[in-house]
Amino acid sequence: MKFNPIAFLINLALTLSVGYLGMLFTQEAVNTWYTTLAKPTFNPPNWIFAPVWTLIFILMALAASIIWQKRTSITHFPRTSAVYLIQLVLNVLWSFLFFYRHEIGMALIEILILLAVVIVNARVFYKIDKTAGLLFLPYILWLAFATVLNYNIFILN
Repeated sequence: MKFNPIAFLINLALTLSVGYLGMLFTQEAVNTWYTTLAKPTFNPPNWIFAPVWTLIFILMALAASIIWQKRTSITHFPRTSAVYLIQLVLNVLWSFLFFYRHEIGMALIEILILLAVVIVNARVFYKIDKTAGLLFLPYILWLAFATVLNYNIFILN
């Protein structure tokens, strides 16, 4: 399969738009409310989050573009797309709950659901194209870390 830059750019625009929406919910709280929280010793510095999420969104867009290119041969393409879109919505919802609403406990429940849906998404993509599925591994690992971080912040606060 040949790389399709148009498919990639469309998927990149979609995923980065989702990331931007999440940032809108996050931006103000990072420098205000979030600074007042007790955090575990392994909490990374704030500056690390933007580049990590940007990379994850780029990898998601690449995976989605690979799947998009194979859409005509995927009998369950609408369901495959739905799983992808659901995890994007859940991604934004976490930022809304944690940073905008300051609902640390609800965000913890939500991130567990998000992690499960992302694992399902990776598995669905993997069955269609191994590379597309594997591109979700950094996302899964980061979400697992974020879940542990969310849990510890919940316990400490």
